[in-house]
Amino acid sequence: MSKDKSEKTEGGKPAKKSKGLVLMLGGAVLLLGVGGGGAFMLMKSGVLGTAEKAHEEKGPKLVRKGDKDPYAPKQEGGKEGEAAADVEGEGGSPYRTIYYSFSDEFTSNLRNSSGLVQVSIAASTHRDGRVVLWLKKHELAIRSAILAVLADTPEEDVTNVQGKERLQHRIAAAINKVLTDTEGFGGIDNVYFKSFLVQ
Repeated sequence: MSKDKSEKTEGGKPAKKSKGLVLMLGGAVLLLGVGGGGAFMLMKSGVLGTAEKAHEEKGPKLVRKGDKDPYAPKQEGGKEGEAAADVEGEGGSPYRTIYYSFSDEFTSNLRNSSGLVQVSIAASTHRDGRVVLWLKKHELAIRSAILAVLADTPEEDVTNVQGKERLQHRIAAAINKVLTDTEGFGGIDNVYFKSFLVQ
């Protein structure tokens, strides 16, 4: 007597053919593993780039403490690209900080007020020296943008710490906008007040 292909189990239900399902799932897992491994190897070898790497390759690069900066601003009495020997601390940010001080003070009326504000400003970057070179190159446009920000500042923002912090962020954003519009990349991390006078 021949066996019927639709054998019944004890409960009267047909037997499951799970062997084919297991083979299909195993094959899918194997293909995913091989594909993922291949993609990982292509990314490690540089054939496929990551979004972070693609972002960093545009414009000035972050400079780690102790690394050489090919765009280092010229030091007084030195040659182009020859930076003075800095002593970097081991803690804090892993990136080197360069500061740029604007040569003249900024004086402006405050918004809807007879008050005046006069500030001296410095900007900082963790990126290579191109950012500082661009600050020098576009100082006229940057000065205009900073004066516009100061003129749009209410008097209450220059009398308390939180208002001054907001003003710092607004000035940094204005500088980055000028640099992005002219050079395609901002790069300013922070702005600092060297002096701050309200009259």
